[in-house]
Amino acid sequence: MNFKVGVIRGDGIGPEIVEEAVKVLNKAGEAFGHTFSYEELLLGGASIDAHGIPLTEETVARARECDAILMGSIGGDAKTSPWYQLEPSKRPEAGLLKIRKELNLFANLRPAVLYEELEGACPLKPELTQGGFDFMIMRELTGGLYFGERKTVEENGVLTAYDSLTYNEKEIRRIAVRAFDIARKRRKKVTSVDKANVLDSSRLWRKVVEEVAKEYPDVEMEHMLVDNCAMQIVKNPKQFDVVLTENMFGDILSDEASMVTGSIGMLASASLNDTKFGLYEPSGGSAPDIAGKGIANPIATILSAAMMLRFSFDLDKEADAIENAVAKVLKEGYRTIDIMSEGCTQIGTKEMGNKICERMQ
Repeated sequence: MNFKVGVIRGDGIGPEIVEEAVKVLNKAGEAFGHTFSYEELLLGGASIDAHGIPLTEETVARARECDAILMGSIGGDAKTSPWYQLEPSKRPEAGLLKIRKELNLFANLRPAVLYEELEGACPLKPELTQGGFDFMIMRELTGGLYFGERKTVEENGVLTAYDSLTYNEKEIRRIAVRAFDIARKRRKKVTSVDKANVLDSSRLWRKVVEEVAKEYPDVEMEHMLVDNCAMQIVKNPKQFDVVLTENMFGDILSDEASMVTGSIGMLASASLNDTKFGLYEPSGGSAPDIAGKGIANPIATILSAAMMLRFSFDLDKEADAIENAVAKVLKEGYRTIDIMSEGCTQIGTKEMGNKICERMQ
């Protein structure tokens, strides 16, 4: 079977890490009898350089014709890059926000995985993380506070700012359904995170999630207040499977989750719409300071490609093969510089991609 993949190589280390993910995808296709065709797309700084804006309508149209999109990191050094002399609507990250909205990518998946071999990089006590952990932050991405009405006005001589947090039941239901569907592919547990003791939006969130849960009797569901969840992630991360939450809470919790894994260079990410279409990218930034040096960690992007196989193409065995190959390479002691530890062998970006391909044989 052939799949059409849009490829956004991005900025900074983006082209280097995407190249390795494409290499691994092709190896998976060779091993399992699939082919991938690639549509090169521009977004972010690369698009600004070529077209003067971070995302063109032509790119959006071409993206819609793909089965999924694999993307590298977007952006540059905000202090020195000329991209950040432009007005905010024309900066690299504005293109990312726009493509999420244009493609209706409302469900953001951020796995938080601590491999047993990398336990030493985790800032938590060893007794909390022995054997590693694996949970998923499911964040609603196109609603809530970040997309609500906002204004700053002067009232009685005092500047006052307003931001609106709005959710309707349809927005909540569609992200909840996606969370329960994904939990069925994992360990069948959903933790719905809200602030229902204070916010009306959270009380509606809780009501709708409970309605959806009735349709999934095989999936365990629990509610948790967001402040408690933030504590539990550092107290007992192993208790979580799928953590379902709204946009702002998800923004904060997913960054916290990335820190307890020890390295953001290991963390994949996906943004899905209400079909099988998704955009897959590493959680880390473009790291312009190391771009072109061949030392960037490609594993997050490779694992993002595995997520694409699993969630957009329903190729679970192929995704497992990539994830198992990554685990084997780590177990054998190979490391890029960001996860290097005593007794291990340091390798570069391309060599890491090659090692992972070899372990898929």
